[in-house]
Amino acid sequence: MRSLPRWVLIPALLGGLLVLLPLVAMALRVRWEDFGQLITSESSLEALRLSLQTSASSAVLCVVLGVPMSLLLARSRFRGLSLLRSLVLIPLVLPPVVGGIALLHTFGRQGLLGRHLEVLGVQIAFSTTAVVLAQTFVALPFLVISLEGALRTAGTRYEAAAASLGARPSRVLLRITLPLVMPALLSGTVLSFARALGEFGATITFAGSLQGTTRTLPLEIYLQRESDPDAAVALSFVLMIVAVLVIAVARRRVPA
Repeated sequence: MRSLPRWVLIPALLGGLLVLLPLVAMALRVRWEDFGQLITSESSLEALRLSLQTSASSAVLCVVLGVPMSLLLARSRFRGLSLLRSLVLIPLVLPPVVGGIALLHTFGRQGLLGRHLEVLGVQIAFSTTAVVLAQTFVALPFLVISLEGALRTAGTRYEAAAASLGARPSRVLLRITLPLVMPALLSGTVLSFARALGEFGATITFAGSLQGTTRTLPLEIYLQRESDPDAAVALSFVLMIVAVLVIAVARRRVPA
């Protein structure tokens, strides 16, 4: 602290207030005497269950797809790599609604792939599968960017040493590479889960809002905002607490 100029404290405090004051205001708005009743309605519990299930599925899918993508970006050297990295990270800056429209034109009934899947009797749009795909679309870059950075920091010296001793590439990957970056992998997975849990725009555009099928907790909060504001605030507080816990877990797993 002594090495920092004193004026840094002012914008730092203002930034902290900008983040914390709305959360405090929401906590003060909660009707604590009815809190249990507000968050345990049938529709709320169903939305929470669906959110947890789809977010967990999305996190698994992020790991299955994101680990190979991170390895490719961190270990490969070819022309167009920077462009490929930019394309992979586009969902980080793309408005979620735009992502939902893109998914709809890909997997919808008349979409690029959806029209062929429709012939086979497979319908993805406006289903629980669509929720998982929408969540994965927006959450995948969080795992990729976390893991790629860790892979670059770890370097390749241990992998090269193992390969020189005759270890096969798959063995090197499973015994050397992944254990070295496991904290970053766990952190990226938790962050992906958190991003999937809070996803709204792409979900409502691509999957709709069908109770028990596609209506996740953020969608339930949006609907309750008009019909039952107190329930919306209570559910928002629950989602905020879950987010804080997830971020705390993720930070504990970030290597020093």
